Amino acid sequence: MNYKMIVLDLDGTLTNRDKVITEHTKKVLMEAQKRGKIVVLASGRPTYGVVPLAEELELERYGSYILSFNGGIIMNCRTREVVFQKKLPVEVNAKIVELAARERVVLMSYQDEKIITNDQESEYVQLESRISHMKIKQVEDLAAYLDFAVPKMIMTDDGDYLATVEGRVKAALGGSLSVYRSEPFFLEILPKGIDKAQSLDALLRYLGIGREEIIACGDGYNDLTMIQYAGLGVAMANAVLPLRKAADYITCSNNEDGVAHVVEKFML
Repeated sequence: MNYKMIVLDLDGTLTNRDKVITEHTKKVLMEAQKRGKIVVLASGRPTYGVVPLAEELELERYGSYILSFNGGIIMNCRTREVVFQKKLPVEVNAKIVELAARERVVLMSYQDEKIITNDQESEYVQLESRISHMKIKQVEDLAAYLDFAVPKMIMTDDGDYLATVEGRVKAALGGSLSVYRSEPFFLEILPKGIDKAQSLDALLRYLGIGREEIIACGDGYNDLTMIQYAGLGVAMANAVLPLRKAADYITCSNNEDGVAHVVEKFML
């Protein structure tokens, strides 16, 4: 198969334990783009938080794409055109804020290049700030402030406690929104039906590429749908068990240039 596109999760997949792309992986991905292959960076991170890695791989030069917010937004790196977008309905914002207050968890979302939250001192908000390279804006009254549509909201707390919260939030919102934990300490709330596979499908229709012509690589639960959707679904050696069971191929770990191995084997 002549694969035209490779879709890459970031943390635990493209980047190593130090959250960086190794020189070898970078070299291989640059060569793939020079040969006309499309690279898509697919992450739960906000768009702004993916841009530094996109710039490192020169996606703008080659017209590749960022799939951010777990599929809520897809952007053409060359033109900065948003080719797909789906946000939370404004009318649910207040309900989510109320739920977070009732459960006594910290809530955060995004506005332009900032994280907005009711607790800027939270260790998990601070972590998100470091990973996404975004500044934090403290908002005392989130319900009043959030009068605009956002791509997603995140409830955050200790993983053991958040596990008890998850079921109640799903019961309250699960019928109309997508609710899942991306990390033990992050409970994400997104528009219904938004995941990496659904958004990829929209991108492929936009580009006129068949799903059998793409490779998708991931390591976490939120990568499962795109691994099952892609023509070649690849799990990292460090991936969670359900992903490894669902994959067509298991590559080396993210600390052993697993992505580079896939590109060299199947694309170059």
